[in-house]
Amino acid sequence: MPETPVIYVLNGPNLNLLGVREPEIYGYETLADVQALCEQAAEDAKIVFHQSNHEGQLIDWVQEARTQASAVVLNPAGYGHTSVALLDALKSLSIPIVECHLSNPAARERFRHKTYVSLVATGVVSGFGAHSYELAVKAALKLIRERAATAARSSKA
Repeated sequence: MPETPVIYVLNGPNLNLLGVREPEIYGYETLADVQALCEQAAEDAKIVFHQSNHEGQLIDWVQEARTQASAVVLNPAGYGHTSVALLDALKSLSIPIVECHLSNPAARERFRHKTYVSLVATGVVSGFGAHSYELAVKAALKLIRERAATAARSSKA
């Protein structure tokens, strides 16, 4: 794990259209606005922020996070409901994974009620619009700090 905590914030397909695509569901904030919220919420941690419409690119970033990140915040978007490959990549991580959604998938169409990511996520934040990301980054930071404190206690024992 890096000395300074590093949180990968990964965003799936169509999130590049935030503020334009279905704003009544996803809000009027842009992806740049979301990135700024994440960076502000990160305190002393570094945010590595990515978005891709391509499943393989998201998997590459998850694999990169294995050695470069202290935690991952992931909004898988539509891939959460379809991608076993993304699930398999996430299973390789030994760091906290916080699943994040702008809307509340459980309150939407039935096919959105479950995600593969939830099977391996440490926790899920959803339904708070762009604020979901801020909450997810803060949760990731808390999990990172708890792990560091546990490791410090273990090394003293």
